[in-house]
Amino acid sequence: MPAELSLVAQFEHQVTGVAVSETGRIFVNFPRWTEDSPISVAEVVDGGLKPFPDARWNEWRNARKNELSAEDHFVCVQSVVCDGRGSLWVLDPAAPGQQQVIEGGAKLVRIDLATNQAVQTIAFDLELAPQGSYLNDVRFHPNGRTAYMTDSGAKGALLVVDLESGQARRVLDGHPSTQPEKDVVVKTDGKELRRPDGRGAEFAADSIEVTPDGAFVIFQALTGRTVYRIATEALDDASLSDEAVGARVEKLAEIGVSDGYWMDAEGRLFMSAVEENAVKVREPSGEVRTFVQDERLRWPDSFAQGPDGAIYVTTSHIQDNMWFKPEAGPAITTELWRAEERAG
Repeated sequence: MPAELSLVAQFEHQVTGVAVSETGRIFVNFPRWTEDSPISVAEVVDGGLKPFPDARWNEWRNARKNELSAEDHFVCVQSVVCDGRGSLWVLDPAAPGQQQVIEGGAKLVRIDLATNQAVQTIAFDLELAPQGSYLNDVRFHPNGRTAYMTDSGAKGALLVVDLESGQARRVLDGHPSTQPEKDVVVKTDGKELRRPDGRGAEFAADSIEVTPDGAFVIFQALTGRTVYRIATEALDDASLSDEAVGARVEKLAEIGVSDGYWMDAEGRLFMSAVEENAVKVREPSGEVRTFVQDERLRWPDSFAQGPDGAIYVTTSHIQDNMWFKPEAGPAITTELWRAEERAG
């Protein structure tokens, strides 16, 4: 039976990412897309927001970009993920408005949840996160040694990051699997989603997951319907040429437009279905079913799973923001939802 949907929190800014720790702590993030958000990363406490890990990391503002260092402040955070090992990871593409990358700002930050302190920062230079890039989401190999990220910017790619050394490589840069599909136009509310100048919602590699056994990375361009996979051993092999890595990409399925994945321990792939106000599940057998569908799920974006098995999903209302509805102004209301299947 369909999952039951309940509201966890409502926000007055554009939310994208959500993370839930193994102890049930909930974290969200707010990118600087169409407004200068007062908080980048927050813990949800009793429905309210507490800047995380502290106020100082959240001090950066568009108007103060020449005053505060981008290296140790959150600039434009897109994703937060708990690794199940006691840490929250924050992915900061550092590109307010999805435009210019602020030099020195693109980074992956690890926060120790036992101390609530940032303990590691992995910086990405302009070779790894060039102008026009937008690092979007991150997942981790079960062995805890490697992270894999999508770049949904003007030239899609994946990044492979050695978490111990901090060394990273950009792979599948410009490869067809990481690019928008030319024949796909995202539709919401029953019509094509376009900006006033006629451009659609054109985003490259976005959704990403790692299978529970660590054998494959699964990924998809937002403006696309094809799900791809590639063996992690191919991504991890720095001796392979770009062409050799590209040759290892496989088409896994044709699904639909998706802006976020979550794979549980059973190998079920939860996918945002932005055109249908829904969350779908692809079973290990390949069967696809609707997990929950509700008109309140306006652009389901990112997922996390609580220790009780419940799925948390943000609704970022992208179709309602200034990119597509300039008359709406910068303020936007978004939500965090909890979805849980009931027996019966």
